[in-house]
Amino acid sequence: MADPARAAKLAQRIKVVVAEALGRRVKDPRLEGVTVTDARVTNDLQHATIYYTVFGDDVAQADAAKGLEKAKGVLRQEVGRNITVRLTPTLEFVADQIPVVASNLEELLREAKKRDAEVAALAASAKHAGDADPYKSDIPEDVELDEDDFDEEDSDLSAGDDFDEDANK
Repeated sequence: MADPARAAKLAQRIKVVVAEALGRRVKDPRLEGVTVTDARVTNDLQHATIYYTVFGDDVAQADAAKGLEKAKGVLRQEVGRNITVRLTPTLEFVADQIPVVASNLEELLREAKKRDAEVAALAASAKHAGDADPYKSDIPEDVELDEDDFDEEDSDLSAGDDFDEDANK
């Protein structure tokens, strides 16, 4: 079993070799719009997965998949000539979904930005539901209150009654 760093280096080399071979060696017109985006190799260096994108619609993508399956042997032979491993890895081609996901994400971000602008416009014209200062007091600001100010007015206990805190009287 090879170490993961070696597998990553080999994957990058395979990606370059396959991309060059698609442009130089394979003459299939179905593969003209194919771009190799990534490659991954298993840690035992036996299998390589190559991710690609295709410029065009669903028909072009289906044609590219068929073309890559047909050219798999030529591409594997080219990989075997250009890398230095004992066994040439098998190649598997997978359509890369990152551009599709990225375009969906961009559409969602545009929609969120539009909704944020609507909320900001509503917030700019909104008014408070209550008073602007809900903690305002009827007492003038220049009057200072002491603890003694509340004792005479708030005390309705007679002099002989005992005060029980739990029962409030």
